[in-house]
Amino acid sequence: MGSGKKRADIVIFDQDSTDEQKKDQHNIQIIVECKKEAIKPTDKNNGTEQLKTYMAACNNCAWGMWTNGLHKTVYRKVKNENNQTVFEEYNDIPSADGSTDDQERPNRNTLIKAYEDNLLFTFKTCHNIIYVNEGLQKQPAFFEFLKIIFCKIHDERNLLEPVEFYTSSKERNYRDGQASVHKRISKIFEEVKKRHGQIFDQNDEIKLLPRTVTFLTAELQKYALLTTDIDIKGKAYEELVGSNLRGDRGEFFTPRNVMKMAVSMINPQDNEKVLDSSCGTGGFVVTAMNSVINRLTEKLESQFGEKEGWSPDVRSIFNQKISEIASENYFGFDINPDLVKATKMNMVMNNDGSGNILQLNSLLPPQEWAEETKKKLAKALGVPATSIRNQTSLSYFDVIVTNPPFGSKIPIKDQQILEQFEIGYIWNKDDDGNWYKTDRLQSSVPPEQLFIERIIQLLKEGGRTAIVLPDSILGAPGLEYLRYWLIKNTKIIASVDLHADAFQPGNGTQCSILFLQKKTKSEIAEEEKSREIIDYDIFMTMIDHIGHDKRGGKIFKRDDNGNIVMLEVEDLVKEKDADGNLIARKEVTQEKIVNDQTIHVAGVFANWKTKQGISW
Repeated sequence: MGSGKKRADIVIFDQDSTDEQKKDQHNIQIIVECKKEAIKPTDKNNGTEQLKTYMAACNNCAWGMWTNGLHKTVYRKVKNENNQTVFEEYNDIPSADGSTDDQERPNRNTLIKAYEDNLLFTFKTCHNIIYVNEGLQKQPAFFEFLKIIFCKIHDERNLLEPVEFYTSSKERNYRDGQASVHKRISKIFEEVKKRHGQIFDQNDEIKLLPRTVTFLTAELQKYALLTTDIDIKGKAYEELVGSNLRGDRGEFFTPRNVMKMAVSMINPQDNEKVLDSSCGTGGFVVTAMNSVINRLTEKLESQFGEKEGWSPDVRSIFNQKISEIASENYFGFDINPDLVKATKMNMVMNNDGSGNILQLNSLLPPQEWAEETKKKLAKALGVPATSIRNQTSLSYFDVIVTNPPFGSKIPIKDQQILEQFEIGYIWNKDDDGNWYKTDRLQSSVPPEQLFIERIIQLLKEGGRTAIVLPDSILGAPGLEYLRYWLIKNTKIIASVDLHADAFQPGNGTQCSILFLQKKTKSEIAEEEKSREIIDYDIFMTMIDHIGHDKRGGKIFKRDDNGNIVMLEVEDLVKEKDADGNLIARKEVTQEKIVNDQTIHVAGVFANWKTKQGISW
């Protein structure tokens, strides 16, 4: 460039270029500039203008891309009617066959699955676009973004029609085009509202400017969100929810690896009713439901071949079955209306069924639950609404997996709530050292203690639960009466001691997961009569490596010399070619291994359970 020399980060030549041709910068087709996150696109020396000067210095370079890992800008160099060089902004650089996004709307066969980092990156980029362009607060921005996501998923489901969720680069760059995109996406949203009346009001609309909607569409249009791995979607979604809806009611969200371990251990079956009584963003409900969906997928794959090759009819049967499972067997309660909405959306985004997610303070006496909520719950459970009367008439669930809010900062003092629970009363010891409940209520009780009893009330006899609890429940001398109550009313199956950083960043409480099975009335009566508890084994383990540090950064396995251990992974990548045929190719990659012990626990527990004769 002039008298100086510059180095571009990545330059792309035509694939048939000779070594000699690659020495000439005028043969460069595409330039990519990669910057640190701290560098803004508007930066005078290192922003997008730098990329344009590089493109201008290479006669045949038609395309350029600038990214700092937070923003991505793509330019095409063209001549205008006055024969001047101008840079038009595009959605993306052309694909390998040379086609650009404005030549045609996307084809369903060319949509790609998202991978972990790029989906999270895309979600964050979209959220930032709303934040910057609209000036909305975090929460409204988040819900507007979710409307766009729903439009994208709805359009993907519409298999027999051409893709409507798209913008061409010409539309993206001009106000008339942006208005067309806004109109197109709003039309999809009208269909979304009809399908998801339990999430969106009929008078709801997309409140974003046409320009914002167009930019979001450009970011999302290339992905196939429906076929993207559920774990990846869940992680991206929950990270976004966590940073936008985190409350001050003792809410902190359970890491995905801990949820997967707990769900694998509790092992919900196809026909069991599963509840998260403090569902937050719905991670536990979604994880539990996905374990059942995976079994259904395997069953259908044995009949119709691999999922990627299923016909629209088979896929439709599959989605119908999932909606059925969600509406019959999956339940979530949460006091926070925003989190209830977020959970419903999480369910739909991950598995096409929003289940029975209800806004409910589940510690309230059932007679005080909203009439509408009671009706909905009773209908889903297949019982008359009048049967949900008080704390003794709640035992409808086979499995409860949950992380209740806890902390001494949010104690329960309401007498009407406390008197529903034995744990809400003061306990004393008699002369023989046995605990007994007095008639006097405690002045205040931390919520997690009451949640333990409510969870047992909600379980059927023989039902089972996995509860995340602070270690004080298991060890504090002042809570011995609570442990006595637990041993009397439940069989303690397992206790998993989590690493101190499990809930970091954000919460440093030392926690364990307790796995309990509710005793039957006859078992309790028998033990009271004989005045001894039948002896049994309890599965116990400690998680020494949780896979991340205090800041939430991944921790990888290292050898004795401190070097990161690399694993060679051979993957069969399945994808569709331009004609829609399913093809497979081998891909060998070197991968770091996250130092996470949670992935081993469920297998060890399953073997132990078999030896113990535990059938679930």
